[in-house]
Amino acid sequence: MARVACLASVSLLSRGRGSPREVFDQNVSAAHKLAGEAALDEPDVICLPEAFPTAGLPLREAVKLAEPIPNPVIEAFGRLAEEHWTYVVCPMLTAEGRSVYNSAVLIGRDGGVVGVYHKVHPTIGEIEAGVRPGDAPVTFETDLGRVGVAICFDLNFDDVFEAYRRERVKVVFFPSAYPGGLQVLMRAHQCACYFVTALLREGSMIVDPLGRVLAVSSDYSPVISERVNLDFEVLHLDYNVAKVKRAKERYGARIEVEVSGPEGVMMLTSHSDEVSALDVVREFGMELRDEYFERSREARASALSKR
Repeated sequence: MARVACLASVSLLSRGRGSPREVFDQNVSAAHKLAGEAALDEPDVICLPEAFPTAGLPLREAVKLAEPIPNPVIEAFGRLAEEHWTYVVCPMLTAEGRSVYNSAVLIGRDGGVVGVYHKVHPTIGEIEAGVRPGDAPVTFETDLGRVGVAICFDLNFDDVFEAYRRERVKVVFFPSAYPGGLQVLMRAHQCACYFVTALLREGSMIVDPLGRVLAVSSDYSPVISERVNLDFEVLHLDYNVAKVKRAKERYGARIEVEVSGPEGVMMLTSHSDEVSALDVVREFGMELRDEYFERSREARASALSKR
């Protein structure tokens, strides 16, 4: 019910210098300082960039610095999370036995580890350097709702995002070395969720479920944040417009409806503590976008069966 959350992203614009261990330590220190700046906005989640401790190192050197969980990096950001009562998405190379993964560790508000996502689709170069692919996308249950993570090259593969669409995640966090551009907007639209990117360069973005860019980082502002309401549902315009008008007549300013005409969809958000967006959808017999698409598939299958 009216779950307003502050989502923050950190862009790491500089790299450490020196030996691999010196680069690692300097990168962690720089990211920790920026996360502290992000904490000034009292965020609910801070997302850091892909494998930031080893940024700037050759892959074959980076994998040698993979660490098991827990480790000093996770512990340092765990203390920050606990101090500022925020989640932290902490991406780094991790070691499990003899395997190395490109991972994102979700640290909880209490500083503990909520869970770990392993990059499902490492690049060929990563695999050749010794990075093992993760088995499957995973979701995390938080007090903000269900969230997911995708890392860099994952953006190119439907299996990751179809899983998150089916699981109805509210936010996908995207630590990455490349911006993704139009792909990010498309994936946010596909999953009907907020998308938070955190890059090893400028251009990190916060995107809403209709694919609209809300904030972008730059050289001058590597830390961005946005307050959003996660009590929303995405509907198709077909069969819903009149129902939404009736809902608006009943609930007035307690619900907000934003239409994206070119894509034929709208987002219904509840600003009420008494009724959720999904409650309103069900009360007025509306269909969620994906429910409508499923009904359309069933109608097509039925029509084909009558040939």
